Amino acid sequence: MRPSKIADDADPDAFSIDEFCVRHRISTQLFYKLRPQGLMPATFKVGTRVLISREAAAAWRRARESAQRAAESVA
Repeated sequence: MRPSKIADDADPDAFSIDEFCVRHRISTQLFYKLRPQGLMPATFKVGTRVLISREAAAAWRRARESAQRAAESVA
């Protein structure tokens, strides 16, 4: 059996901002509110599209988890 050449949509290599927000259950409004504060993942452009790599999304999740643990240990 040959491997499929079609990418697995369940785990894409990059997300649009809307896809990222849906996948992480946050509103796009919150994304754009927190982005200038550096609290959203790194993005890159392909033509006119703004994308977030799978790695940047994972790094963002780790950073948010670390920040939450730090906040809980202070409280």
